[in-house]
Amino acid sequence: MAVTRRRPSGFTVVLAVVGLLLLLVSVPEFGPVVRAARADGVSGAFTARELRCVRHPGHESCVWAGDFTSGDGRIRRRDVELYGSDRGTLAAGQATAAVDTGRLTRVYGPEGSDEWLFTALLTLAGAAVLTVAARRAARRPRA
Repeated sequence: MAVTRRRPSGFTVVLAVVGLLLLLVSVPEFGPVVRAARADGVSGAFTARELRCVRHPGHESCVWAGDFTSGDGRIRRRDVELYGSDRGTLAAGQATAAVDTGRLTRVYGPEGSDEWLFTALLTLAGAAVLTVAARRAARRPRA
């Protein structure tokens, strides 16, 4: 008896690609966001230099960018953002405690962050979409 295999539909292929992309974006970030949640990293100070804002209809989102220096002075990072900061948090030239968790573009306050929630949801969404695509591809053709 010959086994007929059907090719996956274009929709199934698109689902698989979307699921893989979601996983490729979220999985590498898991370590850094877990460290950020626990404020696990190099302690130091963040000095605010520039307020960066994006305006949306009816809403403004701002974050302070500046320089991070570790407590022992060995690590100096320029042009990083302080996660969770906004217009009213700091002023230009003001320093505050911060933790470098290894992220390329940001440092965190000593209280940590809840950024891991979004990364976890993205990972779950990617796994779910990929599972749906795999089940669609594994279905037997109708007789």
